[in-house]
Amino acid sequence: MQRRPLGKTGLELPVLSFGASSLGQEFRAVDMNEALRSVRVALDLGMNFIDTSPFYGRGTSECLLGFALRGVPRDSYLLGTKLGRYDRAHFDFSAKRVAESVDVSLHRMGVDHLDIILCHDIEFVDMRQIVEETLPALRRIQQSGKVRFVGISGYPMHIFRWVLDQAPLDVVLSYNHYTLQNTMFGDLVPYLESQGVGIMNAAPFSARLLTNAELPPWHRATPEVRSLCRQAAEHCRTRGVDIAQLAVQFSIANPAMSTCVVGSANPANVEQWARWASLPLDQALVAEVRAILAPIHNWYYQEGLAENNDPLPAPSGRV
Repeated sequence: MQRRPLGKTGLELPVLSFGASSLGQEFRAVDMNEALRSVRVALDLGMNFIDTSPFYGRGTSECLLGFALRGVPRDSYLLGTKLGRYDRAHFDFSAKRVAESVDVSLHRMGVDHLDIILCHDIEFVDMRQIVEETLPALRRIQQSGKVRFVGISGYPMHIFRWVLDQAPLDVVLSYNHYTLQNTMFGDLVPYLESQGVGIMNAAPFSARLLTNAELPPWHRATPEVRSLCRQAAEHCRTRGVDIAQLAVQFSIANPAMSTCVVGSANPANVEQWARWASLPLDQALVAEVRAILAPIHNWYYQEGLAENNDPLPAPSGRV
């Protein structure tokens, strides 16, 4: 699988990385054997950066990864997890919890170091704490060798510039913002590159919105967004293409994105995504689909504290 450099870290990531949120049953109940096999299949296919969080399944994802990675040489894969978010409404970015969280994650996954650690969904808290307490605590842990590179993740675009204007970061991870429907993260690339930050994208399907699968009950898409995405999916079907294929290919086509994180507890899905990644992108079909989605281009929703959200609504005026 094609690989790209991650900012100034010296790491090279596969263009498709394995996201382990599904191992935490965030989308459906999973079969444990299938879940464990999906990790090994991803590694065999070259998707050897794994992204997880203690939030996914409230520790379940990390624990299952510990089983899945048992016996796998540590130098054959790159591993990233997060900290700070532990339940739907439970956040703790204190220095004390930072140290505890790193140690718990290492124990769950049976490893002695993490390649990447991210502050998870920082838009839900006063971000001054991230700059003044959380990141300094992580830098001290970085010096101990337990973590190699430090960054942040979240939904609003505002959070990345706000933090980087005050503190250096090694990497950032955004989700749902570089897809067929929303390319706001792409607009931020020049600024991120000027800061020397490694750029990671996630969720090319926007939580199934750009697939033929049923949306999870917690999905925030409006009726208009759902309708237009269904029209786009049907248009792809008439052209003999699964919209999910186009979504994956589009999200990895931008060379500025070191990787796109996508995950499943179904090994067949992982195999299919890797196959799609090797196929040429149909640029004409992309143009047709994006024309259908134009009325909802860059539609997004509010997440976290109001002051941490993007200051302007989507161009369509819908939020």
